[in-house]
Amino acid sequence: MTRPMKMNIIKKLPSTEEIIQRFPLSEKACEQIEKDKQEIKDILAGRDGRIFLVVGPCSAWPMEATLEYAKRLKKLSEEVGDKIKLILRVYIQKPRTRKGWTGPAIQPDPFSSPDIEEGITYCRKLMVKAIELGMPIADEALFTHNAKGFLELLSWVAIGARSSEDQEHRIFASAIDAAVGMKNPTYGALDIAVNSIVAAQGSHTAVFDGNQVETSGNDYAHLVLRGGVDGPNYHIEHIIQAKNLMEEHNVKNPSVVIDASHDNCRISGKKTLERQIQVVHEVVSNLKDFPELRSIVKGFMIESFLKDGNQSVNVDKPEEIDLDGMSITDPCLGWEKTEKLIRELATKL
Repeated sequence: MTRPMKMNIIKKLPSTEEIIQRFPLSEKACEQIEKDKQEIKDILAGRDGRIFLVVGPCSAWPMEATLEYAKRLKKLSEEVGDKIKLILRVYIQKPRTRKGWTGPAIQPDPFSSPDIEEGITYCRKLMVKAIELGMPIADEALFTHNAKGFLELLSWVAIGARSSEDQEHRIFASAIDAAVGMKNPTYGALDIAVNSIVAAQGSHTAVFDGNQVETSGNDYAHLVLRGGVDGPNYHIEHIIQAKNLMEEHNVKNPSVVIDASHDNCRISGKKTLERQIQVVHEVVSNLKDFPELRSIVKGFMIESFLKDGNQSVNVDKPEEIDLDGMSITDPCLGWEKTEKLIRELATKL
């Protein structure tokens, strides 16, 4: 018999049900997730006049520092919650342009070999703890086949720039009960990004868990502008173009979220972490001159951690790694700058 795929089985993974039983959610937390999901939908639909901010580490590692960040964000949320709904980034899988660390879901210890069983345990435990602290959480749907055990914990979901053109991810977004942000592709095309929203808002016939299903369509799929290889796309002309495209395609609840990081914060090809602050302030200032666009700009994304910047992982020198909240992937704004930015944003809304 021929071998259709070239791979070796390493070990059998525990079932999703086993992992969920190890780290169950309280009834209060389950109710809170439903409330958070609805509030985000209400913001996107214009029933709630606030904006939302998806903010937190580029990668949710290490656990202790991520939970410390969650505690600080929860406290800040209680102060600015009448203006801004804060959502904690808990990104557990990392898409890579070529190669690199793919996140704690695959390799929870960057200095050891990949161990998906340990990774699943790490991520479920971290997510449950963050929710029980009172924070809504967000993640990117990188691999759709292993979403169960995590998806039900999320109040907001991102489909990344490398995935938004993929038919499987579009169908997956169509089936999700939470609001889904569809990023423009890495080359920046807004028409393709809006096509992704149209696809996600529609119904599809597909296979899920061995069943033929029909997805319901996601009325709260929306656009995330994250820049592209040709430069940023958070300026007024880009927002107007997105608005016109969404109107042309009869997008429901037309909404734009500005990702202040990624290609929107590059200067001369280099990502500059403090550029995120400038992006947010620039968008808010520009919207004052174009108040008709405020109705579709519903939020921002910011990469932030306890400490400014990022660090490299030297697998031969694990003792040199900073475990106190410095990113090991993309550069992040430190907590002090993040807190100041959020407070300033709240006063301008």
